[in-house]
Amino acid sequence: MSRLKYLAGYSDETLNQVQNIINEGRLKEVLLKRYPDTHTVRTDTALYQYTQHIKNEYMGKTQPLSRVSYDSKIKVIQHALGQHHYISRVQGAKLKTVNEIKIASVFRTAPEAFLKMIVVHELAHFKEKEHNKAFYQLCRHMEPNYHQYEFDLRLYLTQVDLFGDIYS
Repeated sequence: MSRLKYLAGYSDETLNQVQNIINEGRLKEVLLKRYPDTHTVRTDTALYQYTQHIKNEYMGKTQPLSRVSYDSKIKVIQHALGQHHYISRVQGAKLKTVNEIKIASVFRTAPEAFLKMIVVHELAHFKEKEHNKAFYQLCRHMEPNYHQYEFDLRLYLTQVDLFGDIYS
């Protein structure tokens, strides 16, 4: 089951079901049935606007976002889908805060549900630093299908790793 590195932590039953789908050559078909299209958020500017819209809808009174961008240096293999940075600096008599989100470039051409799941995840970290119950409640508040999208994203990454992108 080493081929299922993105699904570590799931039950043996779930892993066996996924392995059977892979063995039958149906993983691409399953993913395309659920997610037939990719999103249109291709530029950093569009990604910033997309993220800002979600933030304003669910987290309006939090600190403003400084920057949101795609980053080709983020390695999904090292278990990072995105990164968030919250930096506070004293500059003279003022406190300057930087809120920055970076999303792995591989998601520039992924389904919108996966992009939203990653953005929601990174936004949630600005309120909840740890992956605890409050963190996941906030994620589900912003995206009720958060856990399903996270699982399907892991299937997508498995597909990309083993056989290549389903949209190319």
